[in-house]
Amino acid sequence: MASAFSSISVPDSRRADRPILIAVLAAGILTAALLLWLLGDVAAAAIFFAIFCCATGLVMLYTNRVGTPVRAAAPANIGLISAAIHDSLDAVAITDRAGRLICASALYGDWFPGLPAPPGLAIGDHGDERLAHAGRVAWRDGSAMVSDLVTGRGRLVATVARGGAAEDHLVWRLRRMPGNDLTDDARRLIDGDGGVRLGAAGVMAAMVDGGGRLVAANSVFLQRALGGSGGEVASLALADLLEDGPNDLIRFRAEGDAGTPLRVVQVPLDEGIGESPTLFLLLDDTAALRPAPETASGHIEALLAMLPLGLALAERDGRILFMNEAFRRAAGLPANQPVLYPSDLVVKEDKAAVADAVRRLAAGQRMSGDIAVRLRYRADEPVALTIAGARGLGEAAALLSLKDNSEESRLKNQVAQATKMQAVGQLAGGVAHDFNNILTAIIGHCDLMLLRHRPGESDYDDIQQIRQNSNRAAGLTRQLLAFSRQQTLRPQILQLPDVISEVSNLIKRLLGERMRLVVKHGRNLGQVRADPGQLEQVIVNLAVNARDAMPSGGTLTVQTYAVTAAEVRRLNSDILPVADYTALSVSDTGTGIPPELLGKIFEPFFTTKEVGKGTGLGLSTVYGIVKQSGGFIFADSKPGEGTSFVIYLPVHRADPVAEAPPPPKKAPMGELWGTGTILLVEDEDMVRTVAERALTRQGYKVITAANGEEALEMLVGMAADDGATIDLLVSDVVMPTMDGPTLVRHAREKFPNLPILFMSGYAEEQLRRSIDIDRVAFLAKPFSVQQLAEAARDALVAKQ
Repeated sequence: MASAFSSISVPDSRRADRPILIAVLAAGILTAALLLWLLGDVAAAAIFFAIFCCATGLVMLYTNRVGTPVRAAAPANIGLISAAIHDSLDAVAITDRAGRLICASALYGDWFPGLPAPPGLAIGDHGDERLAHAGRVAWRDGSAMVSDLVTGRGRLVATVARGGAAEDHLVWRLRRMPGNDLTDDARRLIDGDGGVRLGAAGVMAAMVDGGGRLVAANSVFLQRALGGSGGEVASLALADLLEDGPNDLIRFRAEGDAGTPLRVVQVPLDEGIGESPTLFLLLDDTAALRPAPETASGHIEALLAMLPLGLALAERDGRILFMNEAFRRAAGLPANQPVLYPSDLVVKEDKAAVADAVRRLAAGQRMSGDIAVRLRYRADEPVALTIAGARGLGEAAALLSLKDNSEESRLKNQVAQATKMQAVGQLAGGVAHDFNNILTAIIGHCDLMLLRHRPGESDYDDIQQIRQNSNRAAGLTRQLLAFSRQQTLRPQILQLPDVISEVSNLIKRLLGERMRLVVKHGRNLGQVRADPGQLEQVIVNLAVNARDAMPSGGTLTVQTYAVTAAEVRRLNSDILPVADYTALSVSDTGTGIPPELLGKIFEPFFTTKEVGKGTGLGLSTVYGIVKQSGGFIFADSKPGEGTSFVIYLPVHRADPVAEAPPPPKKAPMGELWGTGTILLVEDEDMVRTVAERALTRQGYKVITAANGEEALEMLVGMAADDGATIDLLVSDVVMPTMDGPTLVRHAREKFPNLPILFMSGYAEEQLRRSIDIDRVAFLAKPFSVQQLAEAARDALVAKQ
């Protein structure tokens, strides 16, 4: 490179000072002659000349020691400078005051193609800005340094120094930071003389990147892998050059089965997680061709094959020698899937940890340990891989154990699902209670308005429509209560075939012409105790889902059969207790349910249907009814083959009881007239207003209270007044501060025979178990005006 680069140069002092010395001596002689002429004293002139000569000599001696002033330097030899820095282990570059690149080392050219002038090296993470700042500091202070520069060559440290005759140049030196050059060292080792020497020792070496592509390889490896044809290393995949032949022996694909088996040693070059390079050392394994000697290893493998535990043996370099079927199942390996190393079993992030543990324990470490890893074919959750050193087992040096905990994981998921369903069920019950209060007010006001209108009037149909929609909303709240297992059931002793026969005609109409219904009943079916109306709802919901899953037609099969305790025991289920059951199976030939969605189908508001075509409460309602009836429900589905729901209801062994008498017919509103004083306690204003108006219209004197404390004060005041009496206490159950049951207990102290009518949006059975108060009636919300009047009349009649 041509340059105006300068260096410091000092001329020969003797040549430069000779004229000056002659002039000084001449001046001394002339001065001494002048003194001799003036004084006429030869001795004085001689002494002066001697002193002058001594002073002149001292001055010249001092000048030669100190040196001459710096003069303008001649241009330096750029070729000489380039040769001096060419073989430097650092990347060196020299720039002038204008920032132009004067010369650079060969390594600098390799690292930065195109020879850009620093600081413009395109280094990320603000690297160029930090280099520019270091250059400014070097111009000011003479030197500067910047570290931790992130580049494609690793992390670098740069030093900048001012130099040159006029100090008008900068010398830039860049080198790798300590601990960041292992990959590059391995590459230079393989590509250079080290690779040749490894090949002479019979070692084939190759380095691959995180994607399995060759980065570097020595000549012996390329000759064997490419069949002597040569070729470029780039874009070659190591897996394409090797093959797994008979007896699980690895050979070069180019050499075929006739080639010498290989032993592969894997050396990770980076302990980090990601696309890190790996060094592979390959050696000829001629011992693998010799017949195996008769040792105890064959017996050990036969013994391990019989054990139910997942066990495998690995040799010293980590290659797996043997694994039993339990190990393959626990690892989730597909059929006939070869596994060469334990690291092949796990995901990419855990490969280095597993390979390192196997090498350490195989090398002689006594202790065993568990490693939490995620399996390659079962990456959902981590599992424990136990690795221990092995001795006396032939070539085996490490023992690996993997427990099949899929069943344990399944149970954990089921417990989590049950917990979630319980929490959502409690929320659904609370939501249903609040909605019931609102619907009670809407239905009650509709009933009161209908009393003032007649059929045919303009408002009559509108009020009826509001009332019908309110009843539909009440049906949704009943579904929420069914899911939360808080609805009121009226169980009976019945046979499942009878329930199916009652609802089969409805199912046929739901399915339509393109679908076929098949009903099968088994023999010796035991009786079950359940609510027939709720069981019909279960069957209808399952039939509707089956119809939607068969848009092109299909077959719906409803089947009942007996399941004995012995058969349940053989099922070995951790959920289904050992007992006798009567099973109900509902199967279709539809599209099926994907495995990832099968565990969510019983969740409320979860649906796979299009928007507007499903509420997501159908299967959750089925689940709630079955569980509240003491049964169990299971779903099995294969995409494209259909879905099957199986319901197990326990056989009822008690003697059948007489069926409950049919409920009395509803009396006309005119026959519900009554007299007496009713104390109405309700914290919801809208419900209290409707109930007060409804009871007042029936002839009752109604006293209202907004909460339990207010009602208790009224009762205490009436107890003090002997003439005042309360004929009926109508109270909500759940109220703030003082609830209904607490109020009733205090009221019974003053009025032991006082009849009680509870109103609540919760289930009657649940409330009766929690209240534990005798002689109380119950009215479920939402209720109509007529239902409230009937309940009040029945409570007063029971008192008499």
